[in-house]
Amino acid sequence: MDNHAVSCQSVAEHYCMDGKQLQSQYKDHLSDFQNWDQRAHAQEYILYPKNMGYHLCIDETALSKGDLYTILINRDKRGRKGSIIAAIQGTKTDDIIAVLTKMPQELRNQVKEITLDMAGSMQKIAKTCFPRAMQVIDRFHVQKLVYEAVQELRITYRWQVIKEENKAMKAAKEEGGSI
Repeated sequence: MDNHAVSCQSVAEHYCMDGKQLQSQYKDHLSDFQNWDQRAHAQEYILYPKNMGYHLCIDETALSKGDLYTILINRDKRGRKGSIIAAIQGTKTDDIIAVLTKMPQELRNQVKEITLDMAGSMQKIAKTCFPRAMQVIDRFHVQKLVYEAVQELRITYRWQVIKEENKAMKAAKEEGGSI
């Protein structure tokens, strides 16, 4: 063993504390988790209206073990502290709307733009919860849609060329010529 491994091992032995115990001590005594105002509903949703901004983004994501969550973020924060406005378990439109409408209407009316995917459910959520916001389809989904359309055209034209080549070969064979 190297010196670092020996020293870490001896420190753990010296204090007789394992990771689970440290986690428990932090959660129960140091973190103020017991007094967290969202503790009662944190399994279903967390909501930070103070993080609201003028430009939002809403999308669904799988965080762990395949559990789907709908996330609403303040785009102007660019992923830094204060970005998350809401994290809501599931993707059911009515459930998402019920949580987001817990925020004051005046705050939701200040939103100028909300970026979302092309799902009808997301459009309904955006329209209901942020009625004054312009809905913008995110770039990824637009690019995917364009790529699929171009791919479909490419395949269609390729099959047309193959059919024309087959006709030309058949006509050449019938005429007794070669290709």
